Amino acid sequence: MSREDERPGLRERKKQETRIALSWAAIKLAAERGLENVRVEDIAAEARVAPRTFNNYFSSKGEAIAARHLDRARLIAQELRRRPAPEPLWKAIKNAVVTQLSLGAEYGEGQPDQQWQTGIRLMINEPSLLGEMLKANAIAEEELAAAIAERTGTDVDRDVYARLVAGAVGAAIRVAMDQWLRADPPVPVRPLIEDALDRLSAGLPEPLT
Repeated sequence: MSREDERPGLRERKKQETRIALSWAAIKLAAERGLENVRVEDIAAEARVAPRTFNNYFSSKGEAIAARHLDRARLIAQELRRRPAPEPLWKAIKNAVVTQLSLGAEYGEGQPDQQWQTGIRLMINEPSLLGEMLKANAIAEEELAAAIAERTGTDVDRDVYARLVAGAVGAAIRVAMDQWLRADPPVPVRPLIEDALDRLSAGLPEPLT
């Protein structure tokens, strides 16, 4: 492979690293100061880039904060496409979700990452971020539905199946995340998400009493 072939990949990686750094900086500062007390210049300084660089990646502070959630959701769709073809759909979805959670430093097997928990609470509870989170969830579900449609050989525009599954998976993850945030004492998020997806794939049978 020539150096010319390697350069685009390296540039893309650096761009992604900058995007992640800006998003984390926005989450960190908003959690510490409150969103209204954070300027774009502050985020850029925290990420060690020029303020104009922020505008090359995001149109607002809210978009920057929601980006970590959106990127993680997009990686789940990408991971689903990499799962072995013979693997049953629900098992493939669960493995795709768990794989991406395992790769994320913000989700630990032990004590949860406190900064990320604070960031999630901010995304959920800050009214000015609601629009960005709804947009991020919609994009994520569209991309997951496309991956599900490819895997099942269905038409995402004519058959509701892929969209129903993607919407249900997104809801299961959000419910598990909410339980994770409420847990006292703190617990790892992975078992909660696995349980939610297992119940969903089983058809949500009524709990045994």
